[in-house]
Amino acid sequence: MAGNREFFYRRLHSLLGVIPVGLFLTQHLVVNHFATQGPEAFNRAASFMGNLPFRYFLEIFIIFLPLLFHAIYGLYIAFTAQNNVSKYGYFRNWMFMLQRLTGVITLIFVTWHVWETRVQAALGTEVNYDMMANIVDNPFMLGFYIVGIVSTVFHFANGLWSFCVSWGLTVTPRSQQIFTYVTMAIFVALSIVGIRAILAFA
Repeated sequence: MAGNREFFYRRLHSLLGVIPVGLFLTQHLVVNHFATQGPEAFNRAASFMGNLPFRYFLEIFIIFLPLLFHAIYGLYIAFTAQNNVSKYGYFRNWMFMLQRLTGVITLIFVTWHVWETRVQAALGTEVNYDMMANIVDNPFMLGFYIVGIVSTVFHFANGLWSFCVSWGLTVTPRSQQIFTYVTMAIFVALSIVGIRAILAFA
């Protein structure tokens, strides 16, 4: 019975990491990338997202609750996992270890980012270009955001590979190898989008 519950939780954790959390991450990076076109372009995009109908419902039930479950259960997985890269230095062993490490970094980064943006918005601060520019004006915070973005994107891209394996979408070794290259390309592409966006604020 406990084994069935563990299996269900892991499948749900994997699913929520892709849908909706991964989709929201991609959308969030694309919106932020409007900053490369200037303050006005970003402010229009941010205003559009901020004025979506049923925004609070979407934020709570489509973003925050799935993210909360994924984060809490992800910490359980991270701290109970048996990392064996010291004995077996295979590529997937390293990816397994990095997935857990970037998960912890991502949780710290996302928590801080939510505090600096969403919580401050709830307290009356306007979410706009100037808000982000003020945050990354500090070189330490700029470096923190770059590390956080890269870690978050890696965690999503590598998690997408694990999702396809655990849900039976890539069964054969050949399909898994091909999808490794696909997820690596996703990692590089989204990292470029995210880093260009944060540097645009700087």
